Amino acid sequence: MPHPVMFSDDDFGLAEVRGIALSFPGAIEKISWGRPVFCAPKMFVMYGGSVKPATKGGDYVQYPHSILVKVDEVDRPALEQDDRFFFPAYIGPFGWLGMDLTAGRRGPDWTEVRELIDASYRLIAPKKFIRQLDQG
Repeated sequence: MPHPVMFSDDDFGLAEVRGIALSFPGAIEKISWGRPVFCAPKMFVMYGGSVKPATKGGDYVQYPHSILVKVDEVDRPALEQDDRFFFPAYIGPFGWLGMDLTAGRRGPDWTEVRELIDASYRLIAPKKFIRQLDQG
């Protein structure tokens, strides 16, 4: 049974995330687990996420307007101290963190979002794509 679609094209921040993600060499968008996923060829950012319930049988906490990115272990402690970030269900144990785009007073800092997506891309993408990115 396929996952239900869990987003709308006019969702807050999706157009910006899509524009950033698809600007990277070899990047494509597909729908996985009901959400937009950006790959090159492996996933480097997902739009929308959730957190497992604290108690068995509880409801997942949804972060529909968020990004999930792979993070370098050196950066992880600082990011985890920021209340905009969360440990996403299923992929958190594999080095991923989520960032709620609706958290904070002023909305997302799109330069910061781009930096997070860039760092995730560099951890995932093949070397030839990273060379293309660095060459401009």
